[in-house]
Amino acid sequence: MKALFIGGTGTISQAITQQLLEQGWELYLLNRGNRNDDLPDNARILQADINDEAKVAELIADLEFDVVADFIAFVPAQLERDYRLFAGKTRQFIFISSASAYQTPPSDYRITEGTPLANPYWEYSRNKIDCEDYLMKQYREQGFPVTIVRPSHTYSERSIPLGVHGSKGSWQVARRMLENKPVIIHGDGTSLWTLTHSEDFAKGFIGLMGNIHALGESVHITSDESVTWNQIHEVIAGTLGVKLNAVHVSSEFLDACSTEDYRGSLLGDKANAVVFDNTKLKRLVPEFVATIRMDQGIRRTVQHILDHPELQQEDPEFDAWCDRVIEALDQAAARVKDGN
Repeated sequence: MKALFIGGTGTISQAITQQLLEQGWELYLLNRGNRNDDLPDNARILQADINDEAKVAELIADLEFDVVADFIAFVPAQLERDYRLFAGKTRQFIFISSASAYQTPPSDYRITEGTPLANPYWEYSRNKIDCEDYLMKQYREQGFPVTIVRPSHTYSERSIPLGVHGSKGSWQVARRMLENKPVIIHGDGTSLWTLTHSEDFAKGFIGLMGNIHALGESVHITSDESVTWNQIHEVIAGTLGVKLNAVHVSSEFLDACSTEDYRGSLLGDKANAVVFDNTKLKRLVPEFVATIRMDQGIRRTVQHILDHPELQQEDPEFDAWCDRVIEALDQAAARVKDGN
């Protein structure tokens, strides 16, 4: 079987790449070559910017694929380009959408593929919905062999999964824990959330590749485990060997006092309690089961980052912002208590 990944080296896709090559797939990766150093030797690289449509068309002129998957498309114009490039050249085209496209806030915490798509809080999610609409139109009218995959919060060893962190990643939150500084958790920390390790996600994704029953379908791939944000932070702190010093802050307040897009990433996603029903995935991929528990996966991630100093990217701006938010809350509470 022959596949082409547009991207293939990211948080979600790298584990898929690794597992596919171990299974003997003939795998081509189309990317700019910025993160290919750790790839196995048997990966075939097509080095180009996907936005250079003429160059890509030249590279794939004599190639056809069983599966093409685009991991880095975010707006419909990018899918229109993919359609021009790959219509008639692949038996299946997989688009990586997002579970944040589901109705937000949800009318029911149980999410199935039949849950409506609507997210007024996050432009990223609305763009993904528009991408899905475009591809399904091509499937219905042109027979373009589309499968839509909706990941939720998928993580790997590269970054600790968190709700509130800076633009440079999650290390600064871990460092605050190590320094016994208070750590911000959005809301009261009790809302249910699902974390999926990239290795588990890869098993479900590969099961959909070349699967004739997945054509024209939308499928989310997540773990069946539901945990709270308090539990997630407790596991991180415990792995670091420190006591968690948590400060709970409303998502609305965090959005109001930050230049980060917390309206989208929190109010449009992580602030909502959701539980994913994976019945459809398991019908299409009967062997799928997520086996890496949240605590197991986070321990692996934290240890990996501790062992690799190059992943410990400091974020002093975020650190100072956390201090200001917590100080403002303390001052507001004191003023209300004192009646001033």
